[in-house]
Amino acid sequence: MLARLGDYLRSKDERLEAVIHRTAHTNLWFTKENQWKAVDAIAEQWLRFEKLDQWLGNYDIPAERTARKVGLVLAGNIPLVGFHDVIAVFATGHKAMIKLSEKDPHLLPFLVKVMTEMDERAASCFQFAERLEGFDAVIATGSNNSSRYFEAYFGKYPNIIRRNRNGVAVLTGLETPEELAALGEDIFRYFGLGCRNVSKLYVPEGYDFEPLLESLHEYRQIVLHDKYKNNFDYNTAIAMLNKTAYLSNGCLVLMEDTGIVSPIAAAYYQFYSDIETVEKEILDRSEEIQLVAARPGVLNAPTLPFGAAQEPELWDYADGVDTVAFLLGLK
Repeated sequence: MLARLGDYLRSKDERLEAVIHRTAHTNLWFTKENQWKAVDAIAEQWLRFEKLDQWLGNYDIPAERTARKVGLVLAGNIPLVGFHDVIAVFATGHKAMIKLSEKDPHLLPFLVKVMTEMDERAASCFQFAERLEGFDAVIATGSNNSSRYFEAYFGKYPNIIRRNRNGVAVLTGLETPEELAALGEDIFRYFGLGCRNVSKLYVPEGYDFEPLLESLHEYRQIVLHDKYKNNFDYNTAIAMLNKTAYLSNGCLVLMEDTGIVSPIAAAYYQFYSDIETVEKEILDRSEEIQLVAARPGVLNAPTLPFGAAQEPELWDYADGVDTVAFLLGLK
């Protein structure tokens, strides 16, 4: 069924277009372009038979098992951000009790409706709820602040609780213009609101920012979006008022900072003296970092090529926690 859903998403029919149009009016951050990017990534990277077979073939999923009710608290920072959790629950034979984010209330219910039209038995696998009650386990995604609430409320149940994380990139100064432009996808897609967006750059001492700023200027049309432009102007104004050194190319503010999570329309950078120092920092701050983008071979650690941050495979689990193994382990 999931592969059939992928076929449907790739067909881009009028009903799906209408839901995307409605969502774009509900949440101005969820432009139609960004929603289609999310839908296309899901359809291409996840909902193909060979991808699903490769993913689930790594597990021993019994043909018959006792279905548990798994509560899902979905984030709403980017379109369909909780979809992986939904299909993981479905694929392992459990029932999903879903608390939607008010920022993304239309698209997922529509996809569930499409699945039930394909097979009416799917209706019993999904439930949407304003409040989670009567569940056996929970997967909750939110901010560092909301995670404390989740831990207090859900701590006695089997759970996965996710907090703030972001992507980082390690640059050497040898990147080509094409690689730097691809890095722009990691920074700008979904306006930088996703946990897989690159928000921090590690650069060598003496790094020349001009090639980077020039390549990222290809994304200058992003400032035509009012909400993004407001954040860009605000960050620029605050830096000027505080007399904080910053770099800008008209669509992104770069500021030197040791933090990982930068404001919208901004990115932090930090100088390094040698790669070993960067590797140690990334290891020490692993609980803050979702992924690392770099040229192949730069680090002695797993990395993604520039431009691949927002197109994870099914087995690229958020926070490195194997969701399917967790679900299969429920007693």
